Amino acid sequence: MGSKSNNSSPKKSANTTRLNKFIANSGICSRREADMFIAMGMVKINGKIIVEMGYQVQPGDDVRYDGRRIISDKPAYVLLNKPKGFLASIKKGTYKKDVLELIENATPYRIDPVNAMDRTTTGLLLFTNDTELKIKLRKSSRGLLKIFQVVLDKNLVAADLDKIRAGVLIDKFDKIEVNSISFIKGETKRKVGVELTTERHRAIFHLFEKLGYKVEQVDRVVYAHLTKKDLPRGKWRHLNEREINLFKMMK
Repeated sequence: MGSKSNNSSPKKSANTTRLNKFIANSGICSRREADMFIAMGMVKINGKIIVEMGYQVQPGDDVRYDGRRIISDKPAYVLLNKPKGFLASIKKGTYKKDVLELIENATPYRIDPVNAMDRTTTGLLLFTNDTELKIKLRKSSRGLLKIFQVVLDKNLVAADLDKIRAGVLIDKFDKIEVNSISFIKGETKRKVGVELTTERHRAIFHLFEKLGYKVEQVDRVVYAHLTKKDLPRGKWRHLNEREINLFKMMK
C-alpha cells in the first residue's frame, strides 16, 4: 500500500475536478460516500493515496478506487418521451427492446433511467449519469410531482372517483394516495388525469385494479418541472441548464 500524499492539491481551474465529484461522476457512489472512501485511504492518484477531500483532479491523472482505475464521465441529462414496448430498468442487465436503444446516440457516456418504467407505460423518462441526482430523485420521501393520463377499460364512476380522492387501501397496511384526480375535458370518462408524488412502481395499476378496472394505457405527461412540449413520442432531448439547476436545488 502506498504512502499517503502530503502534497497540496493542484489549484482549482476550469480543467480540474474536485476528487469526490470525479468519483461520483464515475457512477460508483454519491459524493458523500466518496468522501468516506477518500478518508479511509481507498483512493490513489498517480500511485499516491489521497486523503484530502477537496483535492483537484487534473486531466490525465490516474485515479484509482480500491485498485481499479476510475474514468469520470461528464454529467449528462437526457429526457425521453418513451414509446410503448420498451423496458426501462434500474437494474443492470441486458433486456430485449431496452430504452437505452432509443437514446444510444444522445451522449458518448453511459446514462441510465432515473426510474423504472414497464413496457406498457409511455411518456417522460429522465436519464443521467449524475449519481447524486439519481439517488435524490429515487428517494420515496422526495415527493416529486408526476402527472399521468390514464385510459381505463370502462368509464370511471363517481363513487370510485371519490374513493380514489380519499385514498385506496390495497391491503391492510398499504394505502395509495393521489394528489388529485379528474376527468379530462373533451374526453370520455374512461380517460382521467392523475397527479401523485409516490415513487412506488406501478402505483397507478394497483390503484385502479383494486377498484375493478383494467388499465389500458398510462402516459406520464409531467415529471417535476419537465413536460412533453415539443417532444414527440420516441424522441429525446438534452435538459437545458435551468432544468438541471432546478433539480439540483431540490432539498
